[in-house]
Amino acid sequence: MNKRALLIAFHFPPQAGSSGIQRTLSFSKLLGKHGWEPMVLSAHPRAYANQNPSQLSAIAPELIVRRPFALDTKRHLGFRGRYVEALAMPDRYIAWWLGAVPTGLAMIRRHKPQVLWSTFPVATAHLIGLALHKLTGLPWIADFRDPMVQSSYPTSPSHRKAYAWIERQTIARCHTAVFTTHSAMQEYRQRFPHLPASKFRVIENGYDEDSFDIDTIIDPQQALAPASAPRRLMLLHSGVLYQNGRNPRAFLEALAQLKQTNRIDSARLRVILRAPGAMAAIGAMVAEYGVGDIVEVAPPIPYREALQEMLAADGLLVFQGTPFNTQVPAKIYEYFRARKPILALVDPVGETAHVLRNAGFGDIADMDNAAGIANVLDAFCRNVGQGSATVASEELIKSSSRQSRAYELASIFDTAVNQCVVE
Repeated sequence: MNKRALLIAFHFPPQAGSSGIQRTLSFSKLLGKHGWEPMVLSAHPRAYANQNPSQLSAIAPELIVRRPFALDTKRHLGFRGRYVEALAMPDRYIAWWLGAVPTGLAMIRRHKPQVLWSTFPVATAHLIGLALHKLTGLPWIADFRDPMVQSSYPTSPSHRKAYAWIERQTIARCHTAVFTTHSAMQEYRQRFPHLPASKFRVIENGYDEDSFDIDTIIDPQQALAPASAPRRLMLLHSGVLYQNGRNPRAFLEALAQLKQTNRIDSARLRVILRAPGAMAAIGAMVAEYGVGDIVEVAPPIPYREALQEMLAADGLLVFQGTPFNTQVPAKIYEYFRARKPILALVDPVGETAHVLRNAGFGDIADMDNAAGIANVLDAFCRNVGQGSATVASEELIKSSSRQSRAYELASIFDTAVNQCVVE
């Protein structure tokens, strides 16, 4: 194999807390099956506030990975959490640029990759890609897991100006800009109408089949229930919840309404909010609505254990409000592979709702409408209990795999290299 690609990614094991790890990690494992040998230029682990060393075992032994100098401005150059904004421009990891550019050049001289790929967030990754592209002339694919400049982000005028400049430079100079959703791609096509439509592509997130090579954990509470006892459904949300955009308040209010009208109780329903982030605040909210006997706020667990819990659940929850309308949570594709019913608490006009409807899922409620959630949740639990709730088709599961996404990226690499040779 003589085609090589240099992947530039901040989020890579042992960093913990970003679903973006799985996107880069899967490409690093699967591109080889489509004719491309990947190499990874990541950051020194000191830059990661949260680490999960167990994820290192998922890196292919033969993969070349370099982790040059990097700092987190807030932790390493700040005092009591405060730091000079100029030292975190465009983000807290700008020091990574100082180590990554010379290290990237050394990798290019030694291993002769034919293409560069960088992924945002963080913005510094695209700055590194821009520098290496300008220094070497190699075709550059820019991956946007999220849009860079959004209506409410960045909030700081200085950061917003820096992001806008990086965004313009990246879109203008990259060979192809890749997005994870069609709505994000359309937003960029509208913002850069002078550029050809062929420059913008979508590669959705997906699931890694290897990660699902695990045994399902049986809920001990369910297993020990006597045969005559009513079936207790377990609904799961695994991931961070936010006050703005992924707020469970209306959902908890809906649970309280259903409990007060005796349509649910702790003998029939259990809800797990796994790794929501601000556990104390979420726990207080659960107590406020009096549903602590139904809802469990649970701490983080290793990734594979989280998948096992997903496979053991009867139904899976997703929260995705209006601020994230151009994004689709990466867990959605794992939900498809788990072959579980999905209850979506989203903005009905957002991309997540669109993807779910196209996939045949209809249990969708406005995340901020407690009465609407109560009606949908009541019907959802009834259908799950009867075994009539919607699950992903085998065709959808196959097309949502990371293997399929790696093939799409390899095809973009091939096109970029071939066009540059012709030019």
